[in-house]
Amino acid sequence: MKDAAARLTPLGVMVLALLREGDMHPYEMIRLMRHRHDDRIVPVTNGTMYHTVARLERQGLIAEVGIDRDGNRPERTTYALMDAGGEAVEGWVRRELTELDHPVEFRVALAEAHNLARDDVLTLLRTRLAALAEARDQHRNGRAKALAAGTPEQYLIEVDRQGALLTADHDWLAAFLERLSSPDLVWGAHENDARYLAQREAARR
Repeated sequence: MKDAAARLTPLGVMVLALLREGDMHPYEMIRLMRHRHDDRIVPVTNGTMYHTVARLERQGLIAEVGIDRDGNRPERTTYALMDAGGEAVEGWVRRELTELDHPVEFRVALAEAHNLARDDVLTLLRTRLAALAEARDQHRNGRAKALAAGTPEQYLIEVDRQGALLTADHDWLAAFLERLSSPDLVWGAHENDARYLAQREAARR
């Protein structure tokens, strides 16, 4: 399923993740994503949603399971997640949780990390933490060498900012790993959560 995961877009991943929660039609997906404010991570329009759903169906990752009509509303095609789709989204999330140079993809992977087992996420994010520490230290050393060589600080403003961002990212992740290591942080399935059920009901209307 490596090839299927490699072809996924961030929105495609979020669609597959939604269908892990149950069968849905695209309009419900759009409403649910907006209700949860997932569109702050990945822009969602009717056009991009329907295009993404059609592509996922062609790839065999989702399948049509019914067409409904409610009153005067347009027909709505409901889709279900195929096994290949579930494997693809897990593979994509696993890969992107460790990548440092894909900021948008990492945000999506982090948002969908709950689809993986807690221990798997801990392992992947510890790998990312080590990579962030190395990148941070290399940045610090490079800036220090540039200053020692006489480079005026005004030419290193962007370098300084990037170092601060790497440090903040590293420190946030280290703190999050401590929280994730604790059983007090609820993780995994949420299908019976009252808030989740209310969101699904509102999105269906």
